[in-house]
Amino acid sequence: MLKVGLVGLGFMGRAHLKNYVRLQEEGFPIQVTAICDTDSRKFQGYFTEGNMQVASTEFDFSGYAQYTDYSRMLQEEELDFVDIALPTFLHKSTAIAALRRGLHVMCEKPMALNTQEGREMIEAAEQAGKKLMIAQCLRFWPEYEYLKETVESGRYGKVLAASFFRGGNPPKWTHEDWMVLEDKSGGGMMDLHIHDIDMVNWLFGKPESVTTLARHVLPGSAYDIISTNYKYPDHKVVNCQVDRVLHGDFGFEMSFRVNFEGGNLVFEKRGLKDYPKDGKGFSPELSADTGYYREIRYFAEAVMNDTPIEKSAPEDTWVSLQIAEAEKLSAESDGASVSVA
Repeated sequence: MLKVGLVGLGFMGRAHLKNYVRLQEEGFPIQVTAICDTDSRKFQGYFTEGNMQVASTEFDFSGYAQYTDYSRMLQEEELDFVDIALPTFLHKSTAIAALRRGLHVMCEKPMALNTQEGREMIEAAEQAGKKLMIAQCLRFWPEYEYLKETVESGRYGKVLAASFFRGGNPPKWTHEDWMVLEDKSGGGMMDLHIHDIDMVNWLFGKPESVTTLARHVLPGSAYDIISTNYKYPDHKVVNCQVDRVLHGDFGFEMSFRVNFEGGNLVFEKRGLKDYPKDGKGFSPELSADTGYYREIRYFAEAVMNDTPIEKSAPEDTWVSLQIAEAEKLSAESDGASVSVA
């Protein structure tokens, strides 16, 4: 039985917990045995939604060892790995502490605020001989997995163009608005845009250079609206856009359009369509499981079977940080082309 310590009971931590419960109910040998959050009110079901504390009866935390002190949890609990679902600025310190304690680590995206912090995390995992995986969930999302398979198999030939979009209402539901603040989350670049940066990296590899236009909107924020073009040797046209300050009841949307020599894939409004060049479009049959469920199961199986982390290898997700840093430099230079070192 794998024993897990879940660190952070914000929105993403609770999403992870739901999937651990589901895995356990399905008979998978895993159990969250300890939870940690600095706000003890969460153990009674009080969570921050917007700027209000609201009660929830969805979770019963009485069966878990409860900690407000992370160091104490690491010292007192017998765990196989920790799942870190904390604000980004805490990723490096909490991950390294667990690795040095001899535990495997699954850490929410992005890996860290910058490449230097990410490199320190990778080195700590190597020194400890433990597994580290960054939960870049799109790599496990069925629609994006289908896109990956289409690119790699070559069934539609070469990619001619690809565009990705991600956006929604301002992220004002987090504790003390940490997701808005550049020094806590990295702003729209590192918190939201990193998903599609990582997807471009996963699908096509590291680009030669990037050109980025971006602007600040939210007070104290880094970039909130971003558009980046990626240069590749084969001249495919690749663009990603983020807008996290959309108004009204827009909600949230993630989408992509990828054009191949022999067809195209379009994902929008949570539905994927496959359009062959010579044939009728169709909706492929895909797993109904979310990327959150699939990434947790993947990591747990890697720990249980001692297999390498290949699908979201830390060295590769570190490259996504590298691309993000190049984009930031380009944005700061009014859209100048910046090479990705």
